[in-house]
Amino acid sequence: MFTMSILGLKKKQPKTFKVKVSTMDAEMEFSCEVKWKGKDLFDLVCRTIGLRETWFFGLRYTVKDTYAWLKPDKRVLDQEVPKDSPITFHFLAKFFPEKVEDELVQEITQHLFFLQVKKQILDEEIFCSPEASVLLASYAVQAKYGDYDPNFHKPGFLAQDELLPKRVLMQYQMTPDMWEEKITAWYAEHRNITRDEAEMEYLKIAQDLEMYGVSYFSITQNKRDTELLLGVDAQGLHIYNPNNKLSPNKSFPWSGIRNISYSEKEFTIKPLDKKKEVFKFYSSQLRVNKLILQLCIGNHDLFMRRRKVDSIEVQQMKAQAKEEKARKKVERQILAREKQMREEAERAKEDMERRLFQLQDEARMANEALLRSEETADLLAEKAQIAEEEAKLLAHKAAEAEQERQRLEVTALKTKEEKRLMEQKMREAESLAVKLVEQSERRLKEADHLKQDLNEAKDAERKAKQKLLEITKSTYPVMFPPPPTGPESPDTTLDMGSMSVRMDFKDSDMKRLSMEIERERLEYMEKSKHLQDQLKELKSEIESLKLEEQQQAGLYSLRSYAEPPYIPHILSVNFSKIYIYLLKAE
Repeated sequence: MFTMSILGLKKKQPKTFKVKVSTMDAEMEFSCEVKWKGKDLFDLVCRTIGLRETWFFGLRYTVKDTYAWLKPDKRVLDQEVPKDSPITFHFLAKFFPEKVEDELVQEITQHLFFLQVKKQILDEEIFCSPEASVLLASYAVQAKYGDYDPNFHKPGFLAQDELLPKRVLMQYQMTPDMWEEKITAWYAEHRNITRDEAEMEYLKIAQDLEMYGVSYFSITQNKRDTELLLGVDAQGLHIYNPNNKLSPNKSFPWSGIRNISYSEKEFTIKPLDKKKEVFKFYSSQLRVNKLILQLCIGNHDLFMRRRKVDSIEVQQMKAQAKEEKARKKVERQILAREKQMREEAERAKEDMERRLFQLQDEARMANEALLRSEETADLLAEKAQIAEEEAKLLAHKAAEAEQERQRLEVTALKTKEEKRLMEQKMREAESLAVKLVEQSERRLKEADHLKQDLNEAKDAERKAKQKLLEITKSTYPVMFPPPPTGPESPDTTLDMGSMSVRMDFKDSDMKRLSMEIERERLEYMEKSKHLQDQLKELKSEIESLKLEEQQQAGLYSLRSYAEPPYIPHILSVNFSKIYIYLLKAE
């Protein structure tokens, strides 16, 4: 009972463990069995990502200050893997091909190599010149973004991408925009290159770099600890100075190595040519020695494998890859044609849309024009109606004007007749005035003669009276006596009577003459007054006719139907002449 209780207290061993595998572009987690070997986990990862060229890759993990590769023939938990849960592994290329375009068959293989080499260049694990860095960056951009499109790839579209090593960025005083402009200039020339082709071009340039595919280890050549670097790659083994990883001091190609062995910390490289000296070097860490030996064996095996006929599996993969490339080429051609057709269709669509917008604008403008035309038509209809009404009104006014014109013509005829009568009356008045003037002048002359005769008579009378007085004085010097009381003598009475008769005769003649002159003057004044009344009446008639003509001309603008009113001027002139004659007559 006691034994069974102790067994029940023992913890059960887990049958699985967690593993996290990180590739260059993904992370995966697996639940592995405790008994799994490294090959079981590696095959699971390869199947998961669809990788068949497994001989280039391995699962790497970190051990203290170095790294190690998971051994395929040993259980995972029995190796020096981290004790974390989940256990982290990195799926990376362990061996590199000599010529990427000949050896890398699958696209997934190319893609994983591209990502790993690109990271090594950006992390400066592989030295790359600035010019080569810009060119490689342009292929990386082509692989990521496809063909360059200036309408889509605006300035600054590479701002978030890491494309150049920091050493290159620090080497030149250039802004990120200037670097982007340089990369874009190369990128624009890679048009119509697919992602796989761009990645392959990237690897073809990278494989010519001195540090491509080389794994470096610190070694010493002798016990005096002369520090050197050992480089292991697909071509062979190389010895470098610690400060120069680009140019090796000595190289041992795989074809010239007969054997590589190590005993504890000592490595021995035996050349195939026995005349050459055996090269020995030392490594202080046993784990590193095992890693160096592992890399040497793997690279040598691949070197010998490349010189042999491809296996059936590789031949099948290459045939499938060839067919796949041919199929993809056809698909790309079809895709290119479809893309071209789509672009043409899009251009046609844009043209149609532009044409549609243009037609819509034209239709809108036509509708607006139609609306304006309708509004104009309505307005014109209203104007036409108004014009029609105005035409009717004008026609009515024209008829009235025609009637008025006819009336004015009749009036003008009457006016002409009246004018003619007025002219005739004026001529008669002028002739009468002339006659009156002549008569007045004659009368004036007669009056002057009469006045002269009167004056002469008065002078004669005065002289006669004076002479009579003189005679009387001389005949009767004595003053007259008072008249006698008795009968006068006949002689005296006779003489005095004759004298008085003569004197009475003279006075009667003068009175008679004066009365005749006064009578004629009164008659002349009456005739003159009568003539003035006639002239005033004639002037008032002329002024009324003139005023009537002016009113008719202002109302109907028919001045052209009547002759110019020159009569009042003539009449006024004639009237002035008559008035002057009358003043002279007075």
